[in-house]
Amino acid sequence: MGTNGAGKTTTLRAISGFLGIDDARVTEGAITFKGARIENRPPHENTRRGIVLVPERDKVFPNLTVAENLAAPVAPAAAAIERRRREALAYQFFPQLADLRHRVGGLLSGGERQMLALASGLVCEPELLLVDELSLGLAPVVVADLLRRLAEIRRQLGIAILVVEQSATVALEVADYAYVMENGRIVLDGTAERLRRHPDIQEFYLGRKSGERRSYREVKQYRRSRRWYG
Repeated sequence: MGTNGAGKTTTLRAISGFLGIDDARVTEGAITFKGARIENRPPHENTRRGIVLVPERDKVFPNLTVAENLAAPVAPAAAAIERRRREALAYQFFPQLADLRHRVGGLLSGGERQMLALASGLVCEPELLLVDELSLGLAPVVVADLLRRLAEIRRQLGIAILVVEQSATVALEVADYAYVMENGRIVLDGTAERLRRHPDIQEFYLGRKSGERRSYREVKQYRRSRRWYG
């Protein structure tokens, strides 16, 4: 988690391989997945390894139906029974989509689009699911429902989920472990419970100080009360 421009989305795009589409490259450090170096590999190669990205924007194909969106990530050579199995998996976690299967993506609500985007990621059968800005533009009740579904997906399928989120409240609600980014660097990490108790997180990300609600934008200067590590 972190504010706008912290480097959260860039990190996900580097892991997934989509960074190269922006004519950018990882030039320092390494990205390792299951013992293999994957930095600067193309997205389709990383997807075959089991890394699937649900992007922040352009989440669905607006001119395709829900069913067609779910079919698009599956290889054309896949057998019909395999296609039905993957579609059933998507509807298992997002049953509302079954009733919308003939509706085009462009006519879905924001919450329905997010569900379809997550479901389209699931049909790729990821081992690592990358979710960029889950709560963006959605009502709190919709976000709460999506968080519950993500937790159920993780529990039932046993996959790792890396969520990038600007809202600390949302991030710490779903995370086992969290990282705070500033200017492309990790400045604090720990369990969700530890970060919720941290005074800097409470003041600058959760908007609490001395029992009062505060907005991050109201803070004139970022003064850490202590070293973030340790």
